[in-house]
Amino acid sequence: MKLPRNVSADRLIRILERLGYQVIRQKGSHIRLKHDGPPAHRITVPCHKPLKTGTLHGILAEAAQMRSIPIESIAEML
Repeated sequence: MKLPRNVSADRLIRILERLGYQVIRQKGSHIRLKHDGPPAHRITVPCHKPLKTGTLHGILAEAAQMRSIPIESIAEML
């Protein structure tokens, strides 16, 4: 699976919101989101344009694991 190269934090946050996450706070350049679950989960997204591919992959992998969906289905939304 190849991830797109120029994904902004705003775009990723919109995708995560479609999966049920909500923005709860921002401190500096990091935005914190939560999902009430089950299982309850929190994730942090750095507010960069574009996100580094390793950072993007890590966030997608964590969200996919916690929501029990394949990472490829989230990557297709990008």
